[in-house]
Amino acid sequence: MTLPTPHGDKLQALLRNDKLPIGDRKRIEKATARYQAWLDQLAAVPGDDHCVNAAVALLNEYRTFLDLEVVFDSSDDFLYRQKGQLKLDNTVIEEFLPHLVARVFPQLAEGFSVGPHSCFAALYFTSTIGTAAINPGAQARTKDQDFTISKRLYLRASFDPEHTTAVDKLEANLGYLCAECKTNLDKTMFQEACATAHDVKSAVPGAKYLLLCEWLDMTPISTAGTDVDEVLILRKAKRLGSQVRSAFATSAGRASKRSEYANYLATHPFAPEVFERFLSHVRALLENRDPDEGDALSRGYF
Repeated sequence: MTLPTPHGDKLQALLRNDKLPIGDRKRIEKATARYQAWLDQLAAVPGDDHCVNAAVALLNEYRTFLDLEVVFDSSDDFLYRQKGQLKLDNTVIEEFLPHLVARVFPQLAEGFSVGPHSCFAALYFTSTIGTAAINPGAQARTKDQDFTISKRLYLRASFDPEHTTAVDKLEANLGYLCAECKTNLDKTMFQEACATAHDVKSAVPGAKYLLLCEWLDMTPISTAGTDVDEVLILRKAKRLGSQVRSAFATSAGRASKRSEYANYLATHPFAPEVFERFLSHVRALLENRDPDEGDALSRGYF
């Protein structure tokens, strides 16, 4: 399986950014070398019962280095202030998930795309009575997803039953599991995810939609009335309070709070059991199939 590299792409894009301070350029070059070593370590993780613990341990090690030594310790303020735009932190999760899934479910390499992708959300037609003689004007609406298990879909639409003339050809990925990855999850993000989940399940009713975040920045809300299957809090913790974060905007403020921030990262690492729960959703999709009479009778339900 050729795995996507969204985090590596962000590192390379940052090195090409003219606004990157000279001192930070050395930090990003160091991060790029560390990133390559991280990929090699992930590739060496054996695909056995202990692979999740081993892989998550490597994730914690790399992200602590990136968050603390690269971004937080910078004497310039560019990397910290531009974190949201640069997307260095949450793309690590986007790149990690395909590696984890490939280790646990290698069979998904046969015909499925695993990783960030734009997936089919709806089909609509732009033709009118005046233009219907030309073609139906079929269009596919797609939505970018941070993580997917998806398969390429090819559609043809025509008013000609033989599909010989005026044919609209469409391509899109059909998402069977889609996940949004957030660093901090607030209520607005949750509501946006609910709308996206509705689109995903309108297109593929049997799909799963998960919302992953590192830090919770809202009061938990039940997903029962939404199309989100589950919200997974990867660090099992709330975001640091604004009264602490307010000091992080300057290098002097970060230096004064470094031990507090380092301790917070150390005491709230990525939790292997939450990633295990994520994998259980993947496993449920792989085991899901249309019931036959024999199965239904032996189980007593269908």
